[in-house]
Amino acid sequence: MTTTVTTKPTTKAGRTADYLDERLGVAGVVKEFGRKIFPDHWSFMLGEVALYSFVALLISGTFLTLFFQASMVETTYDGSYIPLKGIHMSAAYASTLDLSFDIRGGLLMRQLHHWSALMFVAAATLHMARIFFTGAFRKPRELNWIVGVLLWVLGMGAGFTGYSLPDDLLSGNGLRIIDGLMKGLPLIGTWLSFLFFGNEFPGTDLINRLYMLHIMLIPALIILLIAVHLLMVVLHKHTHYPNPGARETNVVGYPVLPVYAAKAGGFFFIVYGLLTVIAATFTINPIWNYGPYDPSPVSAGTQPDWYIGWADGALRLIPPHWESVIFGFTFSWNIMAPVVLLGGFIAVLVAYPFIEKWITGDDRNHNVLDRPRNAPTRTAIGAAGIAFYATMWAAASSDVMSVFFHWNVFLVTHVLQASLILGPIIAFIITRRVAFALQRKDRDLVLHGVETGHVIRYPHGEFQELHRPLDEYERWRLVSFDENVPVPVRPRSDGKIYNKDRRRSWFSRFFFESRVKPVTPEELAAAQHEHH
Repeated sequence: MTTTVTTKPTTKAGRTADYLDERLGVAGVVKEFGRKIFPDHWSFMLGEVALYSFVALLISGTFLTLFFQASMVETTYDGSYIPLKGIHMSAAYASTLDLSFDIRGGLLMRQLHHWSALMFVAAATLHMARIFFTGAFRKPRELNWIVGVLLWVLGMGAGFTGYSLPDDLLSGNGLRIIDGLMKGLPLIGTWLSFLFFGNEFPGTDLINRLYMLHIMLIPALIILLIAVHLLMVVLHKHTHYPNPGARETNVVGYPVLPVYAAKAGGFFFIVYGLLTVIAATFTINPIWNYGPYDPSPVSAGTQPDWYIGWADGALRLIPPHWESVIFGFTFSWNIMAPVVLLGGFIAVLVAYPFIEKWITGDDRNHNVLDRPRNAPTRTAIGAAGIAFYATMWAAASSDVMSVFFHWNVFLVTHVLQASLILGPIIAFIITRRVAFALQRKDRDLVLHGVETGHVIRYPHGEFQELHRPLDEYERWRLVSFDENVPVPVRPRSDGKIYNKDRRRSWFSRFFFESRVKPVTPEELAAAQHEHH
């Protein structure tokens, strides 16, 4: 018979850890999670910036919640800001003015909240772009890509609902656009507007409803999706760039504990500190300059926050008077078309991993990322999408560009309308050709090395520049990618070829028929022999 002797921890931290482990069984979880490997690359910080910006949003938002009054009850302002003293306004606008001028630290927290919201959406947008261009959405991460798109959309929704809460003239104009969008929908538009606003615009219940969306429903969904997103990252391992030792079956990097956790903790304070410095030195959304909302005036040059500008720009680019009357109902296509356009753009983002998987027939797990130049068609599609988005975003400032550059506003609109169609096509063609050119450059570097600038003359009179061969690590990075080839049309088991097989083959040729072949081992051996 043997007796097991258990040694109790002697330190306070050890005793606390032992207490928690005996009751919650956290030791195994911490041990497993602490050994998770995370690669070390600057582009992976974009997702961390988005996460830390959201934490800053929660901290500053909690402070603002203590003082903001989500009410449209009319009151008379009697605060410190003299120009608005005695003006009738809603309690929401008055409390926002109090936060800005009478509550210690209120203006700093307001601006920290606003800048953090902008940073959250910006970092999420760049993070998604990195995932798209490197192919990180491929199996087994398709669902995580969908979670990311939903987080991006919820971030814009959270920003818009928060931006509208102060009930100032600028945010009221944005809500008026939403009211017009709703009323432009056939059959249900008017009823939907009444349901949302609680009455004829602007109603009396809107701020309270937006407040509930902004502080409860949308943040809860964002927190839930962030938890799901991080859980999937842990389950699927992390992706890594093609480098020596990087394979589809491993992850090269540092463990969470203690290296990555220490770096992430320090990076959080850097992000939070920079946001605080920006909030303390750069004014944003000075609502006291706009005044309380009044449905009658509309300020010239009003602009939404950048992340919602593409929706406003889509409305501006649709031709006016584009309507039809069918069975006595008016169908405003100039309102419905932007809604379909924006919804279609988001739907394509959600579906793209599955579209590419169907075209390529690739059902393998991928942990090694693609260099964008090695997936030229996907990279070109991404550039076309950015051009499409950027054109709508720029259109939200068409009137400002017209005034600032002294251009005709109709000319600006017509140029942007043409750019919405031609811009993505031009971006696609140029990006694809540049990617092919970069592939050929890599191929030339692998086979011939780097130009040294030293020229020698042989005894028979020939001049030749010396080239330095690449080291094996750099060569690995340039040659370690798969060659994708078009999927041929083949009869199925019943001997038939279906139309969807032909469509898939056509798209596959579109993706991969024009390609630069990777360097083969035979070519590399011949090049090395030539160097020797």
